[in-house]
Formats: sequence, C-alpha cells, structure tokens
Amino acid sequence: MGELVVDRVTDRSFYLDYPEGLGIGEKVVFILNLHGGGSSGQWQHGYFPAHQFKDEFRLVIAAPTAATAEPSRRWVSEADDQHLQNVVDLVIGRFGQENVASFWLVGHSQGGMTSNRLLRTEFFADRVDGWLSLSGGRLGPAERAANAGPPGGVPRLAGAGPMPAPPAGLPEADFSFIYATGEHEIVSLPESSPWADKYGASPRQRLADVVDDEPGMVYDGRRQGNSTKEWGLMPRPGAAHLYIYPDAKDGRLIADVVRMDKGHTEGLEPNITRRIVELMCSAPGGKLQGVTVS
Repeated sequence: MGELVVDRVTDRSFYLDYPEGLGIGEKVVFILNLHGGGSSGQWQHGYFPAHQFKDEFRLVIAAPTAATAEPSRRWVSEADDQHLQNVVDLVIGRFGQENVASFWLVGHSQGGMTSNRLLRTEFFADRVDGWLSLSGGRLGPAERAANAGPPGGVPRLAGAGPMPAPPAGLPEADFSFIYATGEHEIVSLPESSPWADKYGASPRQRLADVVDDEPGMVYDGRRQGNSTKEWGLMPRPGAAHLYIYPDAKDGRLIADVVRMDKGHTEGLEPNITRRIVELMCSAPGGKLQGVTVS
C-alpha cells in the first residue's frame, strides 16, 4: 500500500509505502529514502524502488522532498532536518517503536552526503541501524571519475550558497554500511574499507554478480542528448558486482556494489534492488529499542 502523509508541524507531505495485510505486532524494516540535489521524493521513489519488495520483505519506506525550490532542491536547511526528524517520529509512532526491527537511511548523491551528516547528529546516530549510500559517498572514499559531474554544471538558485562539503573522517555512530555506485562515475573501487577495518572485518569477498534483464525506472531526462556515461544515460539492463567484508564485529553488514556500465543517474534495476534490500534486512537492528520516546 502507499499514500501521501502530511507532517502537520511543517505542512509538508511525503510518500509512504508499507506492506499489505500488516499484522498486529509484525516486525518491519523502516527505510528513509532521500533524493539527490535537484530531485524529489517522487523521483527517488523510482530511483531506488524498494517499494516493489515491501510485501516480500515487510518494508516501510518514506520518501520526502527537500524544501528548496527546483532546480536547486537539496537537503541544506535546519527546516529540512526538522522535517526529517518529524517523518521518522510519524512513521515510528504509526507502526510502533517496538515493531521496527531496523531503521536504514538511504540517500542518492547529495541525499547520501546528507545521510552521512545526519549520522553525526544525536537524533539519527541513536536510531539508525544502517546507511545505504547510492552514489552518495563512501566511508573511505572512492575517487570520482574526471567527468563525473552533471553536464553543464549544477544549477543553483540566487543566494542558495555553495553545495555543502562531505563530512570529514568517519562517523562515531555504529551502523551497517552499503556503498553502491555506477562503474563509470568512479576511477576504481578501493580493495579495502576503513569502515570494515573499524569493525575488524576480514578482507573483502566477491559474491555472485547480480544480473538484470530489465532496466531501472528513472533517469535524468533533462540532460539526455548532452549527457555522459559518467553522469548517466537511458535506463538499461546490466550486471552488478557485489562485495562484502565478512566477520565484522557485532555482525555489521559492510558491502560495496558496482553497477557495471552505469553512471550516476540511471535508476536501479529490479534484481539489484532486491539483492540490496535482502542485505539490508539481513543486518542487525534494534537501536530504536534503546531510544526513550517522550
């Protein structure tokens, strides 16, 4: 099921998807799905279409939209941070704190950078069990390709200010971490991970490739005709390489995903989306159970 939900404090709405036939006391995995700069919750809903698997994996997915106007919409204001906290409180209040098995932050591009920043705040550090960065920065960075930015640069509103820089260093909070990227937007994927080292994980292992015969749902339609393979072309089938760092302390899941022959903006294909969701649901949760709700 899906609906628009209104945050009555800010009068802003967000997309909320949840399983059919959810039973009383049934456990769910909560995903806060953040779009990138210049995008929207609606676009992100298609870019990472976890809602396609909400019934199978019992997912609750919120997809909000940043407040700044197009084409510069991005997560930069204190009002946005408060709205995101309100969204979390609304979802947890609706489905029950005791019923949220785990809580994942998901962010594409600037939404991923925002996730990294939010994880350094008390509210999210105390609650989030995992972060999925969709081309939104790696903990132990992967070097970006020379032509990885948007063709023609980033449009910006007058007075909007510069794009915030990614936070430095590693967050202090404990959480699982999945980094997913397009092959063409990075120079290469590092063989090691400082986040895996933090948890004493073993060297990375490559798992079976994930193959999709169907394309993703969305792309950057504004730039087709002058886009690049680094930024992203039309959606198309393909394969993804999957790596994990096993034996991490406390069972933390740490993984890298490289979608071959893809760039920054092609929406995720169904099989790799499902595999990532499966990994997320296999990771340890329960941090919300330690949070006192007033």
